[in-house]
Amino acid sequence: MARLLTAAEIDAGAFYDAHEHEHAGGASTMLGFWIYLMSDCLIFAVLFAMFGVLGGSYAGGPTPKELFELPVVALNTTMLLLSSITYGFAMLEMQRHRVLAMQVWLAITGLFGLAFVGIELTEFAQLIHEGATPQRSAFLSSFFTLVGTHGLHVSVGLIWLVTLMVQVGKRGLVAANQRRLMCLSLFWHFLDVIWIGVFTFVYLLSTLR
Repeated sequence: MARLLTAAEIDAGAFYDAHEHEHAGGASTMLGFWIYLMSDCLIFAVLFAMFGVLGGSYAGGPTPKELFELPVVALNTTMLLLSSITYGFAMLEMQRHRVLAMQVWLAITGLFGLAFVGIELTEFAQLIHEGATPQRSAFLSSFFTLVGTHGLHVSVGLIWLVTLMVQVGKRGLVAANQRRLMCLSLFWHFLDVIWIGVFTFVYLLSTLR
């Protein structure tokens, strides 16, 4: 037998209905991703601080002037900057719901990202071949840690990029894929900003010491 609601229960139900708010789809996803980016900012801030403290401790080993080839680093910087531009073009095509054009720009972004990682790995291999390993000095330890962490992030971004391209190819520009593409856009541009700091603080200023 059905039970009649009491006046208190009816009032409580009216209270909850009156105070119920609608939440935009994916809002929690974007908020969570912003929190992740802030935590990543803290990680890189610590790494920059570590390099600032240890970057001048050469222990009788090679100095930045002897190791760094600024034209190569400038080329690598150009690759990453261009990748951010092409990702921006991909986002414009996403807003127009032009899937094929967006996929083309994402592929170009991936190629620029691969070029960046390839140049960085070549630089690391050359330094190690010359005996400038992370164990050689505190300067090299902090250098490999900071630059290597950034390169690892770019590599993860490339895997994420390929995964999203496959998902878009299968499911199209559904709302979930658009949110993921926006999150990757924030991540990619974040890495671009961090690299500008690396280029300025680690490479340029170190060679001026």
